[in-house]
Amino acid sequence: QVQLIESGGGLVQTGGSLRLSCAASGLTFSSYAMGWFRQAPGKEREFVAAISWRGGITHYADSVKGRFTISRDNAKNTVYLQMNSLKPEDTAVYYCAGDPGIVTTTGYPDFSSWGQGTQVTVSS
Repeated sequence: QVQLIESGGGLVQTGGSLRLSCAASGLTFSSYAMGWFRQAPGKEREFVAAISWRGGITHYADSVKGRFTISRDNAKNTVYLQMNSLKPEDTAVYYCAGDPGIVTTTGYPDFSSWGQGTQVTVSS
């Protein structure tokens, strides 16, 4: 059974930084594309970033390009999301997702496994 557990969320001021982590188990991590999504109150869940199996390809939402960086450590079965220059509109629950599919520079798979989420709140 695939299990994804996010951590690292919290409260930060505008312009600050946070690093989210997602620890994976129950899967062959190095064969899984990984992604981050977020859902703000009253809004639909939206894509944030994705990374290919070995980390060589990444894909970002336009709203976070240049501010957020997704990375992975296959030896630790962990994917990260470094978030810099945070804005109040980044406030959301952030979810980790995994899938055996393919990430390209313009797309990502229909992720099949999801974590429970971690809250990120950016104060103005």
